[in-house]
Amino acid sequence: MTWAERWATIERFLPQLWDGTLVTLQLVGLAVLIGLFFAIPLGLARASRHWYIRALPYSYIFFFRGTPLLLQLFLVYYGISQFEVVRKSFLWPYLREPYWCALITMTMHTSAYIAEILRGAIQAVPPGEVEAARALGMSRRQALQYIILPRAIRIGLPAYGNEVILMLKASAVVYTITMMDIMGVIRTINSRTYQYELFFFVAGVMYLIITLLFTQLFRLVERWLKVDAGRQQR
Repeated sequence: MTWAERWATIERFLPQLWDGTLVTLQLVGLAVLIGLFFAIPLGLARASRHWYIRALPYSYIFFFRGTPLLLQLFLVYYGISQFEVVRKSFLWPYLREPYWCALITMTMHTSAYIAEILRGAIQAVPPGEVEAARALGMSRRQALQYIILPRAIRIGLPAYGNEVILMLKASAVVYTITMMDIMGVIRTINSRTYQYELFFFVAGVMYLIITLLFTQLFRLVERWLKVDAGRQQR
């Protein structure tokens, strides 16, 4: 097959590839945003000085960081449906759909990693800044809201950006539950054309482009936060 024929074959499937890309971006985007929402209380609890507050989030994080995403996906998609109480609940219309199972699993998985990132960032905040806030009369809640969390966000942003990229690559497993993401579309195209090498290469290029865009986006956010921090110090 000549390069012209290969490009013509790729062009024929561009609409499906675009749809698969949108599904991947939607899953990853929602998972890391919702995961961040859940990770904040988990990270705060993990940074607590009291063991009984740290225990539950530690167990949650240990499980989701210690087991593969694919296993977790199968447990949600295939495992939950085994319980009759779930099939009769109001959640069943959602839990029987592969999209929602993939989103729930990815959200829980990434929230565990983000919580650890946040814990490390909170513990990396210079103690002097916290002591200065308390000396100015701030309560613990005010110090957390105005000093600790904003500083922790700046510290943890590079690691959060890496987690987003890791989730992008990990999302490739959702095709195993019939999701038509990038890999799901590629699998369908391969079954029709048998051009495995060509379309796996196309998938790799698509993931690289998305990774590049995410990398540039987080660099812009980091620069903006640095400029904003400089203005506040003045």
